[in-house]
Amino acid sequence: MERTRIARVDEVKLVRRGEQVEGTLHLTPHHLIFCHTPSPNLDEPNGHPPHRTKPRELWITYPIIQTCTLRLSHPSSHHPSSIRLRCRDFTFVCLCFPDEKKARDVYDSIKAWTCKLGRIEKLYAFSYQPQAPEKEVNGWDLYDARREWKRLGISEKDPEKGWRISKINTNYGFSPTYPALLAVPSAISDNTLNYAGRYRSRVRLPVLTYLHPVNNCSITRSSQPLVGVRGNRSIQDEKLLLAIFSTSHSNQSPIDSSSRPRSRQSPRSSSSGSPTQDVPPDLPDPETLEDQMILRTSSDDGPKVYGAQQHNLIVDARPTVNALAMQAVGLGSENMDNYRFATKAYLGIDNIHVMRDSLNKVIDTLKQSDVTPMPPSREALTKSGWLKHIAGILDGASLIARQVALQHSHVLIHCSDGWDRTSQLSALGQLCLDPYYRTLEGFIVLVEKDWLSFGHMFNHRSGFLSSEKWFSIENERIGGSDNHHPRTSLSNSGGGGGGGASHAIENAFLSAKGFFNKDNASRESFVDSDGELQPYEQSPSSKSSGKKPSSSTATSKTGKDPTASDKTTTTTKVKETSPVFHQFLDATYQLLYQNPTRFEFNERFLRRLLYHLYSCQYGTFLYNNERERVEAGVRQKTRSVWDYFLGRREQFLNPKFEERVDDNVRGRERLVLPRGEEVRWWSEVFGREDREMNGVPLTPNVGASGGRKNREEAKGPPTSVLTGVETAEQAVGAVPPVKGTVGNGVMGNGESGDGKGGVGSQLAAGIKGLGIGSGAKGGGAGGKSQVRMQREMEVEMQ
Repeated sequence: MERTRIARVDEVKLVRRGEQVEGTLHLTPHHLIFCHTPSPNLDEPNGHPPHRTKPRELWITYPIIQTCTLRLSHPSSHHPSSIRLRCRDFTFVCLCFPDEKKARDVYDSIKAWTCKLGRIEKLYAFSYQPQAPEKEVNGWDLYDARREWKRLGISEKDPEKGWRISKINTNYGFSPTYPALLAVPSAISDNTLNYAGRYRSRVRLPVLTYLHPVNNCSITRSSQPLVGVRGNRSIQDEKLLLAIFSTSHSNQSPIDSSSRPRSRQSPRSSSSGSPTQDVPPDLPDPETLEDQMILRTSSDDGPKVYGAQQHNLIVDARPTVNALAMQAVGLGSENMDNYRFATKAYLGIDNIHVMRDSLNKVIDTLKQSDVTPMPPSREALTKSGWLKHIAGILDGASLIARQVALQHSHVLIHCSDGWDRTSQLSALGQLCLDPYYRTLEGFIVLVEKDWLSFGHMFNHRSGFLSSEKWFSIENERIGGSDNHHPRTSLSNSGGGGGGGASHAIENAFLSAKGFFNKDNASRESFVDSDGELQPYEQSPSSKSSGKKPSSSTATSKTGKDPTASDKTTTTTKVKETSPVFHQFLDATYQLLYQNPTRFEFNERFLRRLLYHLYSCQYGTFLYNNERERVEAGVRQKTRSVWDYFLGRREQFLNPKFEERVDDNVRGRERLVLPRGEEVRWWSEVFGREDREMNGVPLTPNVGASGGRKNREEAKGPPTSVLTGVETAEQAVGAVPPVKGTVGNGVMGNGESGDGKGGVGSQLAAGIKGLGIGSGAKGGGAGGKSQVRMQREMEVEMQ
C-alpha cells in the first residue's frame, strides 16, 4: 500500500452518461472500486415496505485507464474538484470529491499505481487468484504448435505435403521474435534458412502459418527484405520463396462454383493508373477489380479461366510510399526481377500512427460520455476514417483468401517487421478460409498462433505500464506544488492523437531528417515517442548518458530481439501504442455480423477479449513474443485469459451457429468472404446503442443497407485496398520504383553511390515527386495533402 495516499473516500459522486450517484471510492493495489447503494423503490404495491436493494460496485483495473485528468475547483466556481477517467474499454466516468485535497490524493494514488510500476511483473496478473469456474481449466494447454501443424497435415515424420518442421529456432537464438518451431519447405535445409534469415528484418524469414487442406496452397509470413538503395539480393531468400511456391501443383481442378465469391468479372483495357480511379458508372465490385489486376499482370499466355491459374502472390501490406521510405534506410520491398515466379501486390493499409489517430478521433466524439447522455456526432465519426480502415483490412484479407481458395495460389504476407498488419491479414485470411478458426476453440488457437507465437508487440502497442503523458491537471493554480503537471487539456493527453498545424510541421521535419540520416541505426522508427531521433533499440540509460547503442543491437542483421522488455524498468512510448489487435477484433465482428450462422462464438466474446487485453488480469498478452513469455514463466506464474472464457463457455456461444460445412450448399461453404461495403460501427464495444452510431436499429436481414449507408457517408465509387500490382515484366497502379529511374515505375538495378545519377539522388527525386518536399502543394500524389503524405512517411513501426 506504499503507493496509496488514500485508501477510501466517502461521499464521492460518480457521473456517467449524465447520471449521478453517490457512494464510496476504494483504492486497492490493483483496482479502483466505487460502491453505492441504489435508492429503494418507494412505489411498492399493497403497502409493502420498500424492497431493500443490494449495493452495486464498479471495478476499474489501473492498466485499463487510458487518460486521467484532475480538474481542481476554481475559487470563482461552485463546481467541485473532480477526476475524469477515460478507459481503454471505452468506459467514461467522472468522480466528484468533497474537497480538493482528497481529489489530489486519489489522483496521485491512481498515477502511482498506473504508470510508476516500472515492471510488467508488478501487474495484476502475477497476483491474481482465479475464481471457481476457472480453476478447473488450463488455457495454457489449448494451443500446441505440433498439434496444429498435424491438423494441417504437417508432421516431423511425414514430409509428403512438401513441408517439414525445423528446429533451428528451438532456443530462440536464430530469430528471437519467432516461435520455437518453424514449418518450412522440405526441400530447404537449415543451412539455407540460416543465410536466408539474414536478408529479412529481425531475421523473420518466410515461414508457413497456414496450409489449405483442399489444394495444399499456403499462407506464409515474414518481414520486409533488406534491399536498400544498393538493390541487395539474397539467393537463399529467392530459393526459399521458390520452394514455398512450388509445394503444390498449379494444374489442380478448380473449386466447385458454389464456393466462388458473389461477384462477376468485367475486363478492363487500361493497364496503368490507380485501380480505383476513372471507373465507369456500372463498375464491378472491388473484389473483381483486384482479381483482374492480378490476372492482367500474369506472364501466362492463353485464355484466363477463373480459378484455374496459379498466381503466387507476395502481399506488401504497406502504402507504396512507406515501402520506398524503408528502402532509404536499408530495407524496402522485393525487387521482382529476382522473383520472376511471383506477383507482388501493394495494399494501402496505413501504419500504426494513422490508426491510433483515427481511434483518437472516434474517442473525441465520445469523450463527453461521462457528463452528457447526448449521442456522438455521426459526422465526426465518419471523419475519423475508422470504418474505412476496417474495410481496407477486410479487403486485404479477402484478397488473400480468394487467392488461396479460388486461384489455388500461395501467398506470402509482410509489412515492415511482420507483426502488425501482417498478423491482421494473416489471421483474418485464415478466418475466412477455415471453418475451424470460426469455432471458439479454433479462434483461440488462431490468436495463439498468429498473434502470440509469431509475435506481436503487445507491450508496446497496448501500453500496459501507461505513461505520465496520459495524466494531466486542469486549473492548476500558479505557485502550486512542483510535483504536479501544469494545466493540460484532455485532448492533448490522449496518446498522441490530433496534433495541429505546428505538430504536423514538426513531424514533417523530423521525418525528413530521419529519412536522410545515414547514422540512424533504427530498423523501424525515425521518430520516437518524444519526437526525437534515436534508434529504437537504444535504452533509456544510454539515451541519458549520450552513449550510442552497441553494434550488437543492429537486430536486422544480428537477430537480437529489439522488443525485449528491460529487466529493471519499462516505460510506455506513446507513439508506439496503436489499436492493432482492436482492429483485428473489430474486423472479426464485421465477419460475425455479416455471417451470423458461421461463428460458434458471439459478439460478447470479442468484447470481453478486448477488455482483458487491457485489464492485465491474465498473463496471455503481457509480453511481445513466445521467447519473452517462456523467460518470464507466465505459464507457471499467471493464469491464461482462455481460463476466463472456457470456465464460462456457455456465456460466449452463438445460438445461431450452424456447424455443418458443405461447399455445395449456399450459405454453408467453407469459404467466407467479407462485404466491405457493409462495415458498420461496433456500437457495443464503444458502450453505445446501435442507433446512436449506425443510425437505425439493424438486424442481420437488413444489415446490408445500414452498413452500406455508413460506408456511403465516407466514399463515392467502390474503392479497393489494392494500390498496385507488380511482376518482373510490368507494373499496374501505384508501385514504388524498383529499377531504372524513380517515378516511372522502376528503380534499383544494383547501382551504388549518391551522385547525380545514383540511386540515392533518385530516391530524393522520387520523394520530391511524391509531393513530400517543401515545394509540394496540398493536392499532389493522387490528391493527398502534404500533411497526409507526411503521416504516411512518419515512423514505420510495423
